[in-house]
Amino acid sequence: MSATTEYPPNLDILLDVPVKLTVVLGSCQMSMKDILQLSVGSVVELDKVADAPVDLYANQKLVAQGEVVVVDDQFGIKLTKIVGA
Repeated sequence: MSATTEYPPNLDILLDVPVKLTVVLGSCQMSMKDILQLSVGSVVELDKVADAPVDLYANQKLVAQGEVVVVDDQFGIKLTKIVGA
């Protein structure tokens, strides 16, 4: 986002409100028996293929999709689609 972006005055009060962002790589269902058998090195297969977009949620609401990237040895997300209303 540009540092020169201007917002309507009535939005100023909301600009510092914290928002929890969550990136979802995929999901799966497992029985409790299988979960209890997990150990270090176990692999859990998710319901998405490796090159599928990941979902970005803001306070549990889907807002965008993107690709996983690595930035300075940390994971990030490159947005490829903003989800409309």
